[in-house]
Order: sequence, then structure tokens, then C-alpha cells
Amino acid sequence: MTSMFHRSVLALAAVALLAGASSGHAQDKSKPLKKYDSSTKEFWTHPPDDWFLGDETEAQKGLAPPSGPPTGASDAELANIVKKIKLPAGFKIEVYASGVLAARQMAWGDKGTLFVGSFGLGNVYAIKDNNGKKEVKTVLKGLNMPTGLAFRDGALYVIAVDKLIRYDNAEANLDKLGDGKVVYDDMPSYAAHGWKYIAVDKEGWFFLPFGPPFNIGIPPTSVSQIRRVDPKTGNAEIWALGVRNSVGGDVDPRTGKLWFTENARDWISDDLPSDKLNMINRIGEHFGYPYCHQGNLPDDKFAMGHKCSEFTPPVLNLGAHVAPLGMKFYTGNQFPADYKNNILIAEHGSWNRHKYQGARIVRVIVGPDGKNPKREVFASGWLEGDQGYLGRPNDILLDKDGSILVADDWAGAIYRISYSKK
Repeated sequence: MTSMFHRSVLALAAVALLAGASSGHAQDKSKPLKKYDSSTKEFWTHPPDDWFLGDETEAQKGLAPPSGPPTGASDAELANIVKKIKLPAGFKIEVYASGVLAARQMAWGDKGTLFVGSFGLGNVYAIKDNNGKKEVKTVLKGLNMPTGLAFRDGALYVIAVDKLIRYDNAEANLDKLGDGKVVYDDMPSYAAHGWKYIAVDKEGWFFLPFGPPFNIGIPPTSVSQIRRVDPKTGNAEIWALGVRNSVGGDVDPRTGKLWFTENARDWISDDLPSDKLNMINRIGEHFGYPYCHQGNLPDDKFAMGHKCSEFTPPVLNLGAHVAPLGMKFYTGNQFPADYKNNILIAEHGSWNRHKYQGARIVRVIVGPDGKNPKREVFASGWLEGDQGYLGRPNDILLDKDGSILVADDWAGAIYRISYSKK
């Protein structure tokens, strides 16, 4: 049976092909604007295949998510891509592993195995070093959007939309992980914004984001939130509200507070609203969705009398349609000293914009109080021209030597970025 998500991918690909069939972003003026009534229970229990498109506007009519190469980039293509990546002086990028199709969140096993989730394919990969060559093995198949994973106490945890699954003694059983044990499943089953990312706190609890199944609307009470879940007991608590779509977060090593990226709504304009970097100071904070965007922009339909001052503002607005996903505090010692505890964010890049932006890594310099943040581009070059993706970074992970790994689901690759004094 074809899953809802795979039907969505097929619809997405068809729309993308039609949108890209002619040059100059030509639009078919004869077709009516796509609109959805997301206020009904039927919408969010059975989202339409092209739910991600939202309500089109005349100015942005015909825009749709692009489809990447189904087999990823070849080794020759990757060698060419890394030559185009721009980095600060002293930094170097290289291909760590290829053939990691639709690569998403990464996690280290205790014995040096790199586990990688995937978007859309249902795969989880294990990457091991085999005499200097990276061996990529598909260790799990057929899961429902296993984008998020973590590794704790010898166990691999994979979140597949509505199930958090534990695989014990994972590194010793790569050839036969089995079915695993479901440790938490109080989650909606729809794939629409249901794929997740895991951030682990100092107590070993998992922060899990729950996105609503549409672009904009009054969300069901079970979503638009971040929960903190104990994977040992299944106990959970709602930690934050008013979150649209977060697919990245990390716990500040200085304070233990969760910081997370958030993708803002689509279909306002090419330049509004901004995606965000947020910090949770106390349990139960509300970050504005769907009433207020970017901390200062009331929604023209869903504000419903609410003022932006009622909600927690972002630490930093990152720009419209840059799609910030995975992020990490840099805690290594290889990079220059002024990188310590900076935030590195993988920006996946636009689709709901005529001229894409993002597809890069940005560095945020900010203290534990979240005040006076400074942002700069750290790595760029995965985007050529208005809409020419070479790659789409989506996660970052610290390596034991202080370098970082970067997942790219467009090219199906993992990169390594290192630093050396000259």
C-alpha cells in the first residue's frame, strides 16, 4: 500500500516538473489559485497529497518544492561541488561519505558508528570506517519518515513520525537490528510536518517537535508544540507552544536550555516572514504561531486580536524562506577559540520564493542570555543562480577531533569541515 507521504512525494515531483518545464518562472494565469480549508478535522486527519502548498497567492502562484536527484550526486559531482564551497580562511571541506540518500539527522554510536536518518525513503544508515574508506550500510528500511535519531547507553533511538523506537545493542547488531521496541507513541500519525528531530538534554530526555499538518491555520491541540520525553519511561511534558515547524535544535552546554530553529509560514511574500532561532527560558512559553510571525508581524487572518507582545520573540530572525534545520553548539577545540559555544545552523534553502536563499551554514555568535546575537555566513556555494541547488545542508554534528560533519539530503552525502592553522 502506498503511504500518504509517498503519494505526497509523487505529487510534489509532478508539480515541480510542471513548474520547471518552462524558463523565467512562467505562470499559467488560467488556473485558479490553490486554496485549502484547513479549519476542518478532515483536513488534519487526512491531509491532501499536496498539503504543503498551502493557499497560493497571485504573486507566488506556481511555486512548489523542487525534487532533488533520486540517486544523489556521483563521486565526481561531489568532488566538483566541494570545490565551489566558500569557507573562512583556514577551513577545508571534503566528502566524508557518499551514497547516503536523503540524509537527515546524524548521531554517533559509542564505538564510532555514524547513524543517519533519511527523508522519504524510510531508511536509516550506519557508516563505518573500513581501512580509511567509509562503508555505508542501510540498517533499517521501510520506516515512516525516520528523519530524527539519537544514541544513548548503547541504544539507537529512531523517531518515525508517530513512534519513538529503541534498538538495543545497535552497534553489535548492524546486520539485524530487528523491530526494536516502541518507547513512546502519543503522537499524531500524519506525515505532514510530522517528521521530527531529536535534541537530547543533560538528563537524557528528548526534546521532540510537533508540527501542524498545514502551512497556516488553527492547529490541533496535539501539535504546534515541543515536548520533552523520557525515553526510559515514556513520560512526557509539553515544553513549548506556538511552534510552526521545527526540524532542528540543541541544548546549550552553558545553561541546559533548549534552542531551536523554526520554519515560518509560506505564501505571504518572497521576503516575509522571517524564519527564526528561538530559545526556551521556561516551560510553557508560546512562540506565536499562528497568530504572530517573526516576533513582530501579526498574521493577516489568524492574529484574531492577539498582539505580538503576548508571545516570546525570537532570539534572531534568520531571513525569509532560508529553512533553518539542524543546528549545533560548537563545543570542540579544533576551530579557532572564538567559535566556542557559537551556534552553527544548516539552512536547507527556499522553495516558496522566486529567488532561493539559504543552502548554506550560518554561524550565530551569542551569549547564554540570547542578547545581541550576531550572524555571519560560515559555508556557502550549494546554490547557483536563482534556483540552482547543488546541495541542501540540513544537519550538523561534531566529530571527536573537533571537525564537523554536515548532512546533505539533496546530494545524498555527508561532508566534513575541518580547520588547520597556516
